[in-house]
Amino acid sequence: MTPHHLPFYLAKPGETDVWMIVMGIFLIAAVLGVGNLYLHLHSLPERMAHKSQKLQFEIVAVLGLLALFTHIHLLWIAALLLALVDLPDFGTPLRSIAGSVEKIAGSAEGTDGAEAPDEEEVSEKTEPVRKEAGIPKKEVRGHA
Repeated sequence: MTPHHLPFYLAKPGETDVWMIVMGIFLIAAVLGVGNLYLHLHSLPERMAHKSQKLQFEIVAVLGLLALFTHIHLLWIAALLLALVDLPDFGTPLRSIAGSVEKIAGSAEGTDGAEAPDEEEVSEKTEPVRKEAGIPKKEVRGHA
């Protein structure tokens, strides 16, 4: 005994409730969209630090994961600030200094009565040359 003047948005007995299905699909899409936005925002420090040094990127990534799983928002803020700051590169000058000291120490120990090696000999020892397809190339040392 339903009245005949029901509004259009109410389902009639025995029919499918279209608005409930539409709202269910909308709810699933909204939850997935907000979750995607949240994860995209949460990975912002990692994407910013991706261009920087490897160590800085790893620290920012760990802080971001800790903030994600522990819900300590201060870690995310620390990761964002660390991603914004460019840390100075101490490794390259120190490697250069170490290489120069090794050259000096090698030439000082080798001069116990013998002549010092020529510059060409030293450069050949420090920069090995390999040949691929007939073109000599300097060996590029990568960082591990």
